[in-house]
Amino acid sequence: MRRWEKIQIVKNVSSSWFALGFDVVVGVLLSPFILHRLGDAAFGIWVLIFSITGYYGLFDLGIRSSIVRYVSKFTATDDIEELARLINTSLFSYSCIGALSLLITIVLSFYVDNLFRIPPDFHMTARWLLLMVGASVGFGFPLGVVGGFLDGLQRFYVNNWTSVASNIVRAALIVVALHRGRGLLTIALITVVLPLITSVVRGIIAFRIQPVPFGLKYVNRGTFRMMASYSGVTLIIMIAGRLKFKTDTIVIGSMLSAVAITYFNIGARIVNYAGEVVTALAQNFVPMASRSEATGSMDRLRKVFVAGNRFCAFTIFPITAVLLILGKSVIEVWVGKKYIATSYPVLVILLIPSTLMWAQAASGRVLFGIGKHRTWAFVTLAEGICNLILSVALVRPYGIIGDALGTAIPLTCSMVFFMPGHLCRLLGIQLRTYLREAYFLPLTVTAPLILALLLMRRWFVAHNYWQLGTQLLICGTVYGLGLGWVFLKNHALRVGPLAAEQELKSSEISLISSGVETYQQDA
Repeated sequence: MRRWEKIQIVKNVSSSWFALGFDVVVGVLLSPFILHRLGDAAFGIWVLIFSITGYYGLFDLGIRSSIVRYVSKFTATDDIEELARLINTSLFSYSCIGALSLLITIVLSFYVDNLFRIPPDFHMTARWLLLMVGASVGFGFPLGVVGGFLDGLQRFYVNNWTSVASNIVRAALIVVALHRGRGLLTIALITVVLPLITSVVRGIIAFRIQPVPFGLKYVNRGTFRMMASYSGVTLIIMIAGRLKFKTDTIVIGSMLSAVAITYFNIGARIVNYAGEVVTALAQNFVPMASRSEATGSMDRLRKVFVAGNRFCAFTIFPITAVLLILGKSVIEVWVGKKYIATSYPVLVILLIPSTLMWAQAASGRVLFGIGKHRTWAFVTLAEGICNLILSVALVRPYGIIGDALGTAIPLTCSMVFFMPGHLCRLLGIQLRTYLREAYFLPLTVTAPLILALLLMRRWFVAHNYWQLGTQLLICGTVYGLGLGWVFLKNHALRVGPLAAEQELKSSEISLISSGVETYQQDA
């Protein structure tokens, strides 16, 4: 790997983790403050409306993934004309999508109180909240081109640092508003307006870094077809992702109550925070896999796959151990003791299969990087459909626990029975070799941490931030020493032989030929 690539990865990953860490800290401190000021019902409506508008992300149609890919390609070849067509066509497409989402929001706002079990006192509030959030999403579509543009330029850190600044302002304004007795709509206005302002700032920075001409003459039908040909499979994965992770709130809100959403969201949000740490790391493996496949370096591609998942495991295993063993204390310290009985089981049920997924986060990125994500797209779509069916079937008899099981069962099946075997067959690696090389070392380093966590919990149960912080500091030191030893001994990146000779040859022929075909089509 070239030195500049390492520097770029360090800047991007470190800024991503800092931004994420700051976001988690703000969320941890702000969420209980908002919850207790607004109440369980209002907070549940807040989560419900943002979940509904989260489905608008499907209107992206996978265009952002195309922006990232082709911005990187056209800037590398210094093809400003094609870059202009890409950006202007994306802006035009997103503007049309934004207008459509605004229309849907207006129509949906008249029926939101009938579709979901919202208390009568909040009917008008829910309508206005949906209008505000939906309008923000609509305007956010064309402005979102800037984020993809910066990612394509490999300037993730610009997105990250502007996000940190936006979160500081947002948190301060929300605290002031709540102290002055403002309600749900004021908090929502602050939350939805600041990202739009942030996108404008990013746009000014992005187009100073890489100037692009604008005009309708650059809106090109051929460019749109080029983008659509790549993003179609991505759209299937996006739909599956919404079915897997965004239907829970809708199911609970329509079949149980707004209050039940709050209890489910507490456990689910903690799990989501854990996953975002891994996601910030895993996004760097897409371009690394693409370069390896394009140059025919199959050995490097296998190492990206194995070492990438190893690093994901180094990241998620200690987080999972902490949440499983100290999860009750985390919930009590964060939002209050009354939420433990219901929210902790949700956390455990969602966390275990999610850990299986995030420990393999590099696998999906490798599939994207080599353009072999079609099979995965349909498998994950089937998983999402099963998720929805099971959640609906189980939520009535078992409440939010049943909904969590509806998510956990299909996710476990796909992560155990499909993903590892599929990647190993595709890359010509024996499954046992992959499991040993990717996960033995992270499990070994995590074992002393688990022992320390059990001793900490036996020593005393944390009931406030200082006690929980003390436990985490001690256990984090234990894990840090083990991880430091691994890096000092140069074991972290060392990967043994990964494939038998006949497997190596067959997979090389298959992937190299598909890579040549892809590049011929692009040309």
